[in-house]
Amino acid sequence: MAYYSKCIAIAIQHLSRFKPERDHPEQFLETVSASLQAASPQKQAFILELLSGCLEYHKLLDIVVDAFYARDGRLCLWADYSLFEVTCYLATFQLDELGFPLFCDIMRSLPMDKMCKFLRFFFNPVNLCSWIKDEWSLIHEATYVKENWLEPLMRWQPKVQELISQLEGASAHQIPPFKCKSKVTKPKEFRLTAPRPRSIPMPEPVPTMAMMKAVPRSTYQVPKQQQQLEMIRRDNRRRAEELLLKANVEELRCAMPRPRLEKPAEDPKKQLQPQLLSRIRKTPKLTFYRQDNVPVKLNTAAILREGALYQQQVEQELQRVDRLVDGAGDFSEFLEWQKRMQAQDREEQLAAEECRRLQGKLSHQEAILARHRLAQENKQKADQKKEETAELMLQRAQRHLREDRSCRELVEQVMEAQRNVKVAQMKLLQDRRETVQEVMEQSRELLQRTAEAAREEQQRRWVLTSQLRALEKQPTRKGKLVDLTQIPGYGLEGEMSVVELRERLALLKESQRREEEEKRDQIIQGKRAKSQELRNTVEQIALCRAAMGRTAALRWEEKKARATAPRPLCKDDRVLELRRRVQERAAERCRQEAQLRVAAPRAARRKAGALAEAQHWQDLQRSRERKLLALQRGPSTPGLAGPVRGLEAA
Repeated sequence: MAYYSKCIAIAIQHLSRFKPERDHPEQFLETVSASLQAASPQKQAFILELLSGCLEYHKLLDIVVDAFYARDGRLCLWADYSLFEVTCYLATFQLDELGFPLFCDIMRSLPMDKMCKFLRFFFNPVNLCSWIKDEWSLIHEATYVKENWLEPLMRWQPKVQELISQLEGASAHQIPPFKCKSKVTKPKEFRLTAPRPRSIPMPEPVPTMAMMKAVPRSTYQVPKQQQQLEMIRRDNRRRAEELLLKANVEELRCAMPRPRLEKPAEDPKKQLQPQLLSRIRKTPKLTFYRQDNVPVKLNTAAILREGALYQQQVEQELQRVDRLVDGAGDFSEFLEWQKRMQAQDREEQLAAEECRRLQGKLSHQEAILARHRLAQENKQKADQKKEETAELMLQRAQRHLREDRSCRELVEQVMEAQRNVKVAQMKLLQDRRETVQEVMEQSRELLQRTAEAAREEQQRRWVLTSQLRALEKQPTRKGKLVDLTQIPGYGLEGEMSVVELRERLALLKESQRREEEEKRDQIIQGKRAKSQELRNTVEQIALCRAAMGRTAALRWEEKKARATAPRPLCKDDRVLELRRRVQERAAERCRQEAQLRVAAPRAARRKAGALAEAQHWQDLQRSRERKLLALQRGPSTPGLAGPVRGLEAA
């Protein structure tokens, strides 16, 4: 038993060092075999067989061990992972070969509580026939798994259950290890030196006040940076006004009639200039809106898109002016009708807003009334729930009594079955000992045969390795003379020497370099032309944005004036009906609140009476406690004897 426990311990130690992502199984087994040269052949063969089997079937073993840690082995240490893998391998693949008695001895040599827990989990019929079968069938064929692994495990399951019960009994009768009493720490006194006498401090010098400096002249002057910022601000404002003036001139130029071709006159811009300047000067003072955010830098696509949009707007405006010059009608009637319809829409919108506001107030009043009704319903439901809870508690107490009675009967039956099992266990133990001795002799013979076969295989490999090394040491001819100017002469079309091939490649690279430079120059010229076009487009976009910003500011002022104007009273039937319903709900809510306020003082008076009564009894209890304390201390004067006797009588 100790022999197998040592072998398993060595196998677990080597298996825990194996890393699948770093080590190769064959190299790992060769390293382990080299480290076990000092051990006996039987021991070496058993350990190598365990390691090779665990590495070969590590996927199947990992499935079982991981599930054990996730379900029943949450309190087990991860350092025992290799122990559970070896146990699973022995139970699955070596149980028929070792024999059940030898397997029982091996399990008894390992930690009993851990083996008991793992064997109970692994040999559970529910686990074997459900998820273990499904997971193993994903790796190997289902028929092979069922015939070669699961059916032998199910056949050994009754005997393994007996082994588990024996391990549980043995672990329960084990004597717990003796805990030695820890030493008590004894405190020691500190070895403190005598403090030095305090020295007399030196007197501190009297501080002298430093001379105050005069206030500099720059304190009462404006800083240069602020002056520069003010100059920059004035320049920016002047430039903005100039740009806005140019935009207004361009906008008004489109609305003026064109000169006829029959009577050529002077430049139209020069004729319109005095009139436009007089009209622009009469305009009120403009309001400038500062942007909160810095303007976003546009890319090429955005600039071209916006430039095309503004160009399209300008063309549409020019077409409209041409139509007006040719005698087309204006939109005054349409604009008047549009204003009337907009006013009607605003009135309907105001009525709809008032309806929504009144509906909100009505829903608020109805919600308050519903809350009062819900409180009354909840009170009724709470009383009904209390009655149901009392009935359920009575039923629960009766059920507990019946369960206790059935548990007592079950315990008596189990005790009787345990007394009958002990006799059968002793007889079975004797049979197992005889079987173990036979299996031990057979295993020794098998181990000797495997050791001899391994020795012969190692000798054959050594001979092959020596032959390979002798072949590698034979001298070989290195290097070969090559003439680069010689033509190979294979008879191919266009055959040439290496030197000629290099010259042609150099000429081809030079021609490619010249073509790349020409293409690069063309690309640079195209980029310059495109950048100039983009700059022109950006300038046009800036002018259009300035004009649109002014019109947007005027529209904003008009909208703000309309918003600040007082709203007319709404006389819609829906609004009047909603107002009436809101007043009715408010009156009903006031009546309910008045009833609640009438009922509240009565409850408050009852609560106050109960509090006064409780305070009276507390004061009476305190007075009795004070008299009892005085009685325990004893009367200090003869006059106190009478009250004490009265208290005792009370």
